[in-house]
Amino acid sequence: MVDDDRIRVVTDAITAYVKSPSLQHLRDPHSIITLAKAIIKELDRDSGIWKKWKGQRDALLKASLGCWIPVEELQSYLNALPGPSLTVTDVCQRQRAYHEEPYSRYPNEDLKEGCLMLFNEEKALGTELVAIIGRIAEHVEAEEERLRLEHEARYKAMRESERLAAERRLLSGADCKWTHPKNSSECYSRVNGRTYRLIRTEDKRWSLSRVEGVSSGESGNLIGTYLGKADATKAVAKIAYETEYR
Repeated sequence: MVDDDRIRVVTDAITAYVKSPSLQHLRDPHSIITLAKAIIKELDRDSGIWKKWKGQRDALLKASLGCWIPVEELQSYLNALPGPSLTVTDVCQRQRAYHEEPYSRYPNEDLKEGCLMLFNEEKALGTELVAIIGRIAEHVEAEEERLRLEHEARYKAMRESERLAAERRLLSGADCKWTHPKNSSECYSRVNGRTYRLIRTEDKRWSLSRVEGVSSGESGNLIGTYLGKADATKAVAKIAYETEYR
């Protein structure tokens, strides 16, 4: 933006501001800050490094991120909007710049085939590109939610499988790490052939006992009370190899 344009922008903003009939409004610090932000925003509007991306072009490109729209199709449609002619490189690098912004991400490769199928289907029907982008964006959102739920289900199944394997190991008499038998609030571990039980106390500590088996009815021999499992684990690692006196 040339100097004359910058002066005009600031002058117009201040002129509009001082038209307020309220002297209190004119002197209000919040109103002054709002004016300053508006001026800066207007001055920065044409000062970005991406000179070809103004108005609807940038908005459309942002909407298409993650939709796997063929870049040539994007280029053709964007060039029909006001602004200088865009090359394929212009479009690709603008996409990359957005993908590399904080909290952004590249499109999901697993969804590419489905997105392209939808694109070709809608294009054959004569659907406008902006509408195709909207439909594919909805498809991507639904598919990502489906994949999230599937991943969550697989993770839960894996954890349950690991829990069942640990429980079988505990019940078989083998040494094992802390294990919660199903439907039990108690936690058991076996080290050097000796079984230990942890119970969560009312004051959120852990009560450690030496027991003979996996049974909630056994009182056991109290060893101590600890702030966390890690402290109890350290205690077990030490006493499991010491001589026991019965």
